[in-house]
Amino acid sequence: MLFALVSAFITGSVVQAVGAPTAGRWLAATHGVIGLAVLVLTPWKSRVISRGLERRNRGRTLSLILAAITLIVIVTGVVHTTGLLSRIGPFTVLWWHIAAALALLPVLGWHVVVRNTLPRPLDATRRNLLRLAGLASTGAVLWWGADRAISLSGLPGTERRFTGSHERSSFDPTGMPVTSWLDDTTPTIDPSSWRLTLSDAAGSRSLALSDLASFPAVEVTADLDCTSGWWSRQIWEGVRLDRLVDAGEARSVVVRSATGYARRYPITDLGRLWLATGVGGESLSPGHGFPVRLIAPHRRGFWWVKWVDRVETSSLPWWVQSPFPLT
Repeated sequence: MLFALVSAFITGSVVQAVGAPTAGRWLAATHGVIGLAVLVLTPWKSRVISRGLERRNRGRTLSLILAAITLIVIVTGVVHTTGLLSRIGPFTVLWWHIAAALALLPVLGWHVVVRNTLPRPLDATRRNLLRLAGLASTGAVLWWGADRAISLSGLPGTERRFTGSHERSSFDPTGMPVTSWLDDTTPTIDPSSWRLTLSDAAGSRSLALSDLASFPAVEVTADLDCTSGWWSRQIWEGVRLDRLVDAGEARSVVVRSATGYARRYPITDLGRLWLATGVGGESLSPGHGFPVRLIAPHRRGFWWVKWVDRVETSSLPWWVQSPFPLT
């Protein structure tokens, strides 16, 4: 059970970070298989819990909390996959799934320490390895069966993307959800005074919105896949970043928002990133990044920096940053 829970958390975290379909499909499927394997282990674990409740021991209450949180993680994961329910209160079902998984970590760590359940060499016996293989196979069969059942039933989850996200208002920018990362909020920006600062091998300079409009704009059809559980395909209009930035000997490029939010990208991505000023033939709305936002195809939504006001090259590699933004 410990191995399954930790593996589910790791694969789920990676799925949230990966936007490329090739690797993402396999990771998402693996996460689903492991999650259902935890469900298979539940009857066995419930018997262990029942025996433990018959005697008083240290941390009994926290053990019950651990079981309850694990159940919440499983249920919200299944509900999100079916698409039958998109929100619980002000937050999406996937948000509750992720929040419960994060809450599970410290309680699980405490349980491991108190129960002294660290792996031992004796655990890697042939019988245990066969049991693990059987558990994985059972989880895979259940995952395949659940996926087919969702498709045959015509549930909303049939149209989910490989990341598990559900489609929202494709080619309809006005209906596309407005979300921001953690404490990021929509700023009020005066387009007449807004400036884009570029700092690269050619030096430092600034562009007004009219200057940016003088560059040849192209249309890019790209999927914005938000980590809160939705995706939307839109036609964005903008300027490719390599038309604006002189890479020189830089190893990465940093795109910053007027709110202070920033992400670092490999310098080789310059030809695959766009600064968009419009979507669906109209200017961006404030909630969607007006006056300029970054378009990063095949990356999750938190890479699509909104309200961009600065782009700078760097000698640091792109991975010198937290996997997920901290604010």
